[in-house]
Amino acid sequence: QVPLVESGGGLVQPGGSLRLSCAASGSIFSILQMGWYRQAPGKQRELVASITVGGSTNYADSVKGRFTMSRDNAKNTFYLQMNSLKPEDTAVYYCNTVPSSGRYSYWGQGTQVTVSS
Repeated sequence: QVPLVESGGGLVQPGGSLRLSCAASGSIFSILQMGWYRQAPGKQRELVASITVGGSTNYADSVKGRFTMSRDNAKNTFYLQMNSLKPEDTAVYYCNTVPSSGRYSYWGQGTQVTVSS
């Protein structure tokens, strides 16, 4: 089984919204800090949102106030609600452990988000 599978990306106009999902196989992810990362063309991968086991969240300044990360431990699923999307949010989005160097780190295929008119 693939440990982490992202979905929910797509093409959206500026100002629009998308909700990304990350399905985790294995209950281990329910006791790990998790994050959403993104990588835009020609740029390094960056962490944009993270959530602790208890549900506390942190966000990169570039998405603060627009993105909301949540987790449903019963379903082993993580979400990223993205509102007021901007063209600069265009990237491939991945979910993974925080830090990404941890024992259970896994980079899946990600899900493409394109913000364009």
